[in-house]
Amino acid sequence: MEQSYKTAPVKSGQQNLPRLALTLGDPAGIGPEVVLKALADPVVTQQCQVTVVGSQLILQETYAKLVKQQHEPCPDELSSPLADPARLSILDIEPDSVQLRQIKTGMGNAASGAASFAYLETAIVKTQAGEFQGIVTGPIAKSAWKAAGHNYPGQTELLAQHSNVERFGMLFVAQSPYNGFVLRTLLATTHIPLRQVADTLTPQLLTTKLDLLVECLQQDFGLASPRIAIAGLNPHSGEQGQLGHEEQEWLIPWIEQERQARPHLQLDGPIPPDTMWIRPAQAWYGRTSRIQAHDAYLALYHDQGLIPVKQLAFDRAVNTSIGLPFIRTSPDHGTAFDIAGQGIADATSMKAALKLASELAQQRSVQEKLFSVGTIN
Repeated sequence: MEQSYKTAPVKSGQQNLPRLALTLGDPAGIGPEVVLKALADPVVTQQCQVTVVGSQLILQETYAKLVKQQHEPCPDELSSPLADPARLSILDIEPDSVQLRQIKTGMGNAASGAASFAYLETAIVKTQAGEFQGIVTGPIAKSAWKAAGHNYPGQTELLAQHSNVERFGMLFVAQSPYNGFVLRTLLATTHIPLRQVADTLTPQLLTTKLDLLVECLQQDFGLASPRIAIAGLNPHSGEQGQLGHEEQEWLIPWIEQERQARPHLQLDGPIPPDTMWIRPAQAWYGRTSRIQAHDAYLALYHDQGLIPVKQLAFDRAVNTSIGLPFIRTSPDHGTAFDIAGQGIADATSMKAALKLASELAQQRSVQEKLFSVGTIN
């Protein structure tokens, strides 16, 4: 795949804004559409300098198709503004002619998987070279990556491999539109079968995840003494060993050990998984004080954390990779092949991902300046 830059002029006052790479994700999905919709929002573009990493031709074709749709009678849908690709900064990763013919809107396959993989690898290389402060990734299809010969559980694992880090995690962040409450959920285990979860969870793994979470809350969110809720594994957190033995054997002793080692934290748990999400849900909708909710929630497996997150904030949640040497955020939705090309994809989560990446980049810049002058020891 050939690469070339098309750089848009930097507007006055934007020189010092965070520089972000934005990948298209799978070109057969809704990635190109939500990118064009997100970058049409001046609230987003006033916060950061964005370079789109992907196919300029696919962006142009998507733009033309969506503009045409918006001029057709469509009483059931409201038109969304679109960014003109001609006005965007684009790092063009163009597939060869054979692959381009194989990429079909709404149909993820080896060609679209190879393209989305190339977009992300290029963004990583450029970010590691210092061209960008962070990466915002469009949604990919793991099956398309596999069809293209790339066997990774997801984008997070590829990012970690290229960064040569073994300590990393998936933190989901969402801000309530009702009152500003911020829901932060870290997954202890991610893309593994459910039957492997109990064997994968260990005190050592949870200590690593807790370390990452505390570092992130302190450095990126300015929470010096965060309050963290930790889920149980079994129904009712094991019911004193009647519904599972993991809590009694090692989870409760581990939490107590961490409480003693981290007196500046408030660690609550193991909280029964079916009740842990009541208070954050009430805080999200403003039915209880935000102060009564925790600053972060540690879920022990994928669906335990993501079912409540997506229930509350499907169009607003952002996947944040923590433990990497650079910022990475992503909208918390998939490729949505079933609605790709129809002009109805919601860009709210992509906008939130860009906004959060900008805020994290600015926070890290402040931290680096304070450290450089000796304010932080």
